[in-house]
Amino acid sequence: MTIQPADLSGLTRRSLLAAAIPLSVVAPQLTRASQRTVLNIAAFPLVDEIARAAVPLWRKLHPDVDVKIETRQYQDHHTAMTTALSTSGNLPDVMVLEASFLGRFAQGGGLENLSQEPFAIGRFKDRMVPFAYQQAVNRNGAVVGMPTDIGPGTLLYRKDILERANVSEDDLTRSWDSYLAAGVRIKAKTGAYLIGTVQSVKDILIRTGIQAGEGQYFDKDSNVLVTSDRFVRAFEVAREARSHKLDARNTAWSNEWAEGFKRGTVATEVTGAWMVGQLSNWVAPKTTGLWRAAALPEGSTVSYGGSFYSIPHRSDQARKALAWDFIQFMTLNRDRQLEAFTKYDAFPALLDAHNASFFEEPVEFLGGQKARILWRDTARKITAVQVHKQSSFADEVINTELDKVMLNGKKIPVALADAQRLLEQRAHR
Repeated sequence: MTIQPADLSGLTRRSLLAAAIPLSVVAPQLTRASQRTVLNIAAFPLVDEIARAAVPLWRKLHPDVDVKIETRQYQDHHTAMTTALSTSGNLPDVMVLEASFLGRFAQGGGLENLSQEPFAIGRFKDRMVPFAYQQAVNRNGAVVGMPTDIGPGTLLYRKDILERANVSEDDLTRSWDSYLAAGVRIKAKTGAYLIGTVQSVKDILIRTGIQAGEGQYFDKDSNVLVTSDRFVRAFEVAREARSHKLDARNTAWSNEWAEGFKRGTVATEVTGAWMVGQLSNWVAPKTTGLWRAAALPEGSTVSYGGSFYSIPHRSDQARKALAWDFIQFMTLNRDRQLEAFTKYDAFPALLDAHNASFFEEPVEFLGGQKARILWRDTARKITAVQVHKQSSFADEVINTELDKVMLNGKKIPVALADAQRLLEQRAHR
């Protein structure tokens, strides 16, 4: 919905209303002489850099509009956005949200329903990766965000370590049982751990086998799902990995976790495709050429992260049209999506970008493997997960119970039953 310049000279407020031209659309032009309009965007790294790189091009369409991008670290950003929505204070015009936080923001009415006019996001639905679009639809059918990047799940492995252990890619991917068996051989022959933390294995498995219309932790009616077979299996596989001492027991994103990749003491990681960019740019750049990407064990197709642009419902009405225009520029413009992918490893949610030759190019960090084709195929098979406002809390509960299983020997059925009871108390809040 790009706003086209118009000749507004001589128009009064009454004539504007009579012509059915929204004042929010023309306000920046009417105030041009007296003050400049500032569009405020709140984001976290690296989405802030992607947006900042696009601002000069967007301003060519809106030369009278300045753009201010406020950046906070990932957790601080989402905490600040929670406060802003609850108090209606310091609201940005455009708010970036990570997929795992989307549910917390989706149900309370704090975000604009983009399916309604003047946004009418439904007309763009077929241009988005299906699961990404559906991920922003809440239980009431409101669409609270426009997807910009996604995280197809993948298995990353050290080719050199596998060769030393005489383990094949098929050994890792055939099944989760064979993945663990391969880990036992890797540990025995090379001393390397299979994975940095069993939490990563659990995170993938609880995302595997979600039925259409279900969420990760709750169904569409807020019934809690954590005693289901996929949670039992996730805990069992994680416990089995720990029993064979296959994980380095490093907290994800800690210094110790990063050192495992740098020093070659960890053989695999199950994560989102974006991790290749993290490894190559700052975690372990000196390991270029040693890694390869594969499908997840048992052909699991899951989403692991992603970013969305949203508009706070109570943000300044006069800038909503500009906010929506900026969002469309970042998400529906093929060039912008490809720039984000080629420079920042932000896998595009826009299907128009998926036919780019860049997908066919070898990935240097992965030894020249054309891994983007694998990730593209995975993205189109992922089932949408219903968002829920208590998902972040459920993450904490499940992680705590898994720790009790790992560290204290708590029985898995008891741990999941305790998690079920606690989540049932919070499900409808």
